[in-house]
Amino acid sequence: MEININKGTLSLVEGDITRQDTEAIVNAANNSLRGGGGVDGAIHRAGGPRVLEECIKIGGCGTGEAVITTGGNLSAKYVIHTVGPIYRDGLHNEPRLLENAYNNSLKLASSKGIKSVAFPSISTGAYGYPLEAAAGIALNAAISYLRGHTDIELVRFVLFGKKALEVYEKKLKELVSQAS
Repeated sequence: MEININKGTLSLVEGDITRQDTEAIVNAANNSLRGGGGVDGAIHRAGGPRVLEECIKIGGCGTGEAVITTGGNLSAKYVIHTVGPIYRDGLHNEPRLLENAYNNSLKLASSKGIKSVAFPSISTGAYGYPLEAAAGIALNAAISYLRGHTDIELVRFVLFGKKALEVYEKKLKELVSQAS
């Protein structure tokens, strides 16, 4: 599914984020930036040692913040590492922290002149964020950013599995119909 917003495109696909042809991919990292499971581990394995070396030099990343490294062996030139919140109950600032993770990643991409960015569904794996709630936050952040900026031409959400894709598609259709 794809929609145009301002001068950009927001796209939803099912797939493997490590195989995206965007200029940057976003890593759902942990605070240490040392790699881990899920998306984080897959990106570190596919990107190779240069990604980890740069992460070690950076030293870490706060929840909701974003940092950038080379893409190493990936097709993407850059990896933007952001740390989403661990979901407790939604009452401990998790929505704001998750929104910050998306916004800070997009701001960092803009500051580096990056035109295309691929995101995973941040915090919805091991960090336990409910998929439907996370999809709404992610899509709202991307839509708001594209409405206010013309430098990023493509924001792609690369979703792992048919269920995640269906949840994001349903949420995007709701957001589009509310805006009309």
